[in-house]
Amino acid sequence: MYNIIYINQDKTTEIKVKNGVPYIVFKNLELPGIVHGFSTRLGGVSEGIYSTMNLSFHRGDDMDAVMENHRRLAQAVGYDHRRLVFSDQVHETVIRKVTEEDAGKGITRESDITETDGLMTNVKDLPLITFYADCVPVFFYDPVKEVVAMNHSGWRGTVKNISRHMVEALNKEYGCEASDLICAVGPSICQNCYEVSEDVAEAFKNAYLPEQYMKMTKNIGNGKYLLDLHRANYYNLTGAGILPEHINVTDICTCCNPDFLFSHRASHGKRGNLGAVIMLKSTADGGNVNE
Repeated sequence: MYNIIYINQDKTTEIKVKNGVPYIVFKNLELPGIVHGFSTRLGGVSEGIYSTMNLSFHRGDDMDAVMENHRRLAQAVGYDHRRLVFSDQVHETVIRKVTEEDAGKGITRESDITETDGLMTNVKDLPLITFYADCVPVFFYDPVKEVVAMNHSGWRGTVKNISRHMVEALNKEYGCEASDLICAVGPSICQNCYEVSEDVAEAFKNAYLPEQYMKMTKNIGNGKYLLDLHRANYYNLTGAGILPEHINVTDICTCCNPDFLFSHRASHGKRGNLGAVIMLKSTADGGNVNE
């Protein structure tokens, strides 16, 4: 149906379509206790560089169009868009515990959630959303303690190991054990598309074991490197105690698929935002989904 370029044959993801809205799910997170999804740029109503499923209210798109996009995605995935809780991403490692009092912050009412790249909650029917256009989304689900979380991990968040901060926060707030967590490293830019400068490569060299660094970087000369954020985030998760068999790593690159996904690099910054959503379900059908 869609001409997708896959970066490997791992087949960790699946593309679902409902009411004309395609979205991506991870096979290891297709579980009865949660709903989750990663949007594409298709199925919405936005125009121009935002066409068509832009989820950002802050990039110059028509506000009504963005709201309609959120409504459509929510109806497809299975949550109430009016209860979404938005992150406020600044490439740091701050994690926010989200409660019922936060419902709708960022979409239907003003938000006091600032400078926050990670969200976590044990409240059912309370969807969390973080935003992307090449950076790495990381999904977390604890089926034992019934907790979900999301964090945004660009190169800065990755080298600062926001995922380790998340695992520690989940343990502190909810008693989650790392060995119980099921995780996914979401659609984002692949190594072949992600050229970085020597100072960025050096930051990773200082943050990872030598053998890990060798596997996640490729020196292409002239002070330039190709960086594998997918592998780096996998190392962050396993280093935090997540079991390898509990991790799915994306087989889809945002930059390789600019007609299907928004990519900052592929569009030279002229683009909308994708969204990664996760929610605990209270009922078999995912709660009250708005029409």
